[in-house]
Amino acid sequence: MTLRYSRENGLLVLESDRLVLREQSPAAAAVLAEGGTAGLDWLDGTPGSGTQIAGKMVSMAAEAGAHLPGWGLFAIQRATDGTTLGGIGFHGPPSDGAVEIGYDLTESARGAGWATDAVTALCRWTLGLPAVRTVLATTDPGNLPSQQVLHRAGFSRIADLDGLWAYELTAG
Repeated sequence: MTLRYSRENGLLVLESDRLVLREQSPAAAAVLAEGGTAGLDWLDGTPGSGTQIAGKMVSMAAEAGAHLPGWGLFAIQRATDGTTLGGIGFHGPPSDGAVEIGYDLTESARGAGWATDAVTALCRWTLGLPAVRTVLATTDPGNLPSQQVLHRAGFSRIADLDGLWAYELTAG
């Protein structure tokens, strides 16, 4: 996967041949948290619940003065037409060389490899940064599709965390 990155209006944009990950500002994240579109053309009309939760995390961090650009929420968009398929992002900035990610897709986008491509792209960029050596992710034990995404993206299962299955991907 070829990955290009740039900034638009100060926000990070990661592009591959198939998808674009477009960082959302704290203001846009707040709109997404409420189920709004934030001016994006969503495949199923509105963002999924995971994207709404991530939007709330970003907006709360911004309100507390703790949001760091580049370490929040990204819209997952098809490169061909800009349609937004879901969200992916970080649970916060890196700590001790590790960062945690989360993601979701709208219902109609599932099963076509979009989540795997988005996780792969975000992790490739992230593990290229000097502050990050490990990317972490968790899933509910019964969420087989998400577990398969992580396996396809190269993650390995590690010890459970608070009843969730935990995974890591390391630089190397």
